[in-house]
Amino acid sequence: MQAPLKDKELRRMAKKRAGFQRHLMIYLIVIAFLWALYLVTTDADSPGHPWPIWATLGWGIGLFFNFIGAYGGSKDVLEEREYEKLKRKYNS
Repeated sequence: MQAPLKDKELRRMAKKRAGFQRHLMIYLIVIAFLWALYLVTTDADSPGHPWPIWATLGWGIGLFFNFIGAYGGSKDVLEEREYEKLKRKYNS
């Protein structure tokens, strides 16, 4: 059984998750715009990689770490989960 989270911790988690959701929406809008711009302005026979791939990948990596920070849990919460798991394993 997990230890109950304090209201302050829940608010901090909610703020991180809301921030991630805003970040995701902005990412999707901007990246869609960049790809649309690329498709409209670039000739189909152009050699090389499409230029929006760099923004998509670079920003996507940052978005991934934002997701981990928002939904991966804080260090304290992860430590508590691991402690409870070990406690169940060795006290069974």
